[in-house]
Amino acid sequence: MNPTSDLRTVLITGAAGGIGRATVRTFSENGWRVIGVDRAEFGEPFPAEGLFIQSDISVGENLETIFRQAHAYTDRLNALVNNAALQVAKPLLQTSVDDWDAVMASNLRSVFLGVKLAHPLLKAAGGGAIVNVSSVHAVATSANIAAYAASKGGLLALTRAIAIEFAPDNIRANAILPGAVDTPMLRAGLGRGHVSGGDIQERLDNLARKTVNGRVGQPQEISRAIYFLADDRQSSFMTGQALIVDGGATARLSTE
Repeated sequence: MNPTSDLRTVLITGAAGGIGRATVRTFSENGWRVIGVDRAEFGEPFPAEGLFIQSDISVGENLETIFRQAHAYTDRLNALVNNAALQVAKPLLQTSVDDWDAVMASNLRSVFLGVKLAHPLLKAAGGGAIVNVSSVHAVATSANIAAYAASKGGLLALTRAIAIEFAPDNIRANAILPGAVDTPMLRAGLGRGHVSGGDIQERLDNLARKTVNGRVGQPQEISRAIYFLADDRQSSFMTGQALIVDGGATARLSTE
């Protein structure tokens, strides 16, 4: 399958998760061809004429296979969204080396390898955009999530490096830092005790009270911000930046 040159194409990792699924929908609704990647099944019809690849991007060899499949589908990419992530909710002293390595392989190494493999396809399109889904944990964090926070902080630094080095090829790179968003990952983290006290709904309500907006975010709100950063028609002068989308949670002093 070779998409026609007048249609833009995006590759989205973590496509079967909460934010990823919403992002697939947002790009598709805006007329993009979508290549989705996830270790889990998508579980519903993928956008027509799109391509879904079930694979674990924490394995380097898998990424090479993914991009061979992507290249067979299209000779160019207009955007890459690095959204896949693994979260381990444990105290630092209980986090094993295997836990740490698994998080870094999924959240950071996969992006390092992925952007290198995506670069020729982005360059072939005359340039494009890379959007790395980081987290507010890159700039302010909490107990029992050290590996995840470290990976997201590293991703923020890597985004800046990509922006600088890929600029000559007209490839922009930005990061989005979501706050609390009602996704399966957030609920799983709450269920493992990442936030203490009450049942999961009570913990969600407690998170909501900590935002200026008084609620947690929805996946489609993050997907729209991702789309803004990926779309050269909207954000062509943005690169190397971090866009925080957290309902104002990081705007409020913790001592207030």
